[in-house]
Amino acid sequence: MASLQDSTDSEDSGVEVRIIGEPIGKGLFATKSFKEGEVIFEERPLVSCQFLWNAAYGYLACDFCLRPLETADENARRLTQNPKLVLPYPECCDTRKESVIECPQCDASYCSQDCKDSAWNQYHKTLCLYSFTPEPSHPLVVLQEAWKHMHYPPETACIMLLARIMSTVIQATDKEGATMLFMQFCHRTVNEEEEIAHKLLGEEFHGQLEMLRSIMEKALGYEEVRHWLTSEGFRSLVALVGTNGQGIGTSPLSRWVRNCDMLDISKEEKEKLDQFIDDVYEQLDKEAGGFLNNEGSGLYPLQSSCNHSCSPNAMPTFPYNNFQLVMTAVKDINVGEEICVSYLDECNLVRSRHSRIKMLRENYLFTCRCTKCESQVDDSDITSEEEMDDEEEKEDDSETEVDKP
Repeated sequence: MASLQDSTDSEDSGVEVRIIGEPIGKGLFATKSFKEGEVIFEERPLVSCQFLWNAAYGYLACDFCLRPLETADENARRLTQNPKLVLPYPECCDTRKESVIECPQCDASYCSQDCKDSAWNQYHKTLCLYSFTPEPSHPLVVLQEAWKHMHYPPETACIMLLARIMSTVIQATDKEGATMLFMQFCHRTVNEEEEIAHKLLGEEFHGQLEMLRSIMEKALGYEEVRHWLTSEGFRSLVALVGTNGQGIGTSPLSRWVRNCDMLDISKEEKEKLDQFIDDVYEQLDKEAGGFLNNEGSGLYPLQSSCNHSCSPNAMPTFPYNNFQLVMTAVKDINVGEEICVSYLDECNLVRSRHSRIKMLRENYLFTCRCTKCESQVDDSDITSEEEMDDEEEKEDDSETEVDKP
């Protein structure tokens, strides 16, 4: 079980966690300067998990590190629904099918023996179904089906991440230390100062949460995790995952494209290849839309210490095509400056201040007061949806005016 310190690649990583005070808590600060594009730190998650619907739809990933288990060819054929599609330059595919190994007790698959052993030693010994055709009545099967019927794509969390947290504690030699490792993450169910509750914990979800808690208790009712199986304890664990989970995305096709970009080929061949890739992505857009990656989430101690800004100076990336997070500077960062990321994706970042604050309050229990939000404080308090409706109404009015005799 990793500690916060050895979850990064070196002790002198150029960053340090500092206590800022309430209501923010802590933040991550630079102890040396970083240039735009430079790696700030690398980090493995304490625990991670693929999303359930993502796995159910055939996105094949290592059950431990989320590395793709499909070749780029297989991935492209499945997503385009074109069984005859053949990608050129097969040497640019990173997937090593010969290294794939399965749990001998169930259908969990791994990209390597190391990942299989790591999963077994950390949580899989407890969570293994010990069957290739598990009983539908098995509590863990019931738990996953219940979650899937409550949370349809696009997915942002997974109930099995909670199960892996509990199982990690159950299997740990130092159970108290393992528990504290997870409790270091913010796990408030309510921001009492601003009276904000996480959207998953609202009254409308009370029945669903209680159902999930009851099933989880049947599946993992060990004494070591009893504190997480009370109503309040379970809510705090849901809040922990909801406010700290970092999305992870991997793709054999995107790696193939990236490796193709580095090929030493003629200009004519490069133009032909670029056109082929454009055509493939056009087919992908028609068939799969935005669902191209193996998707999951994980808990990263250093990444979770990064506070939000609507004008961030850093961004988490996954260049190794597994769960290894690489935090990269998107602006120059000076010594002593706070390292901030965006909790919102690019589409939501360009929405109105009111919309951004609404999403951050619902999902992360705080009101954003970053420099961008403060500079827009005098903007109208309307959501982006309302702005779009207003624009559509104006367009309709304009068309009506033109149509008048």
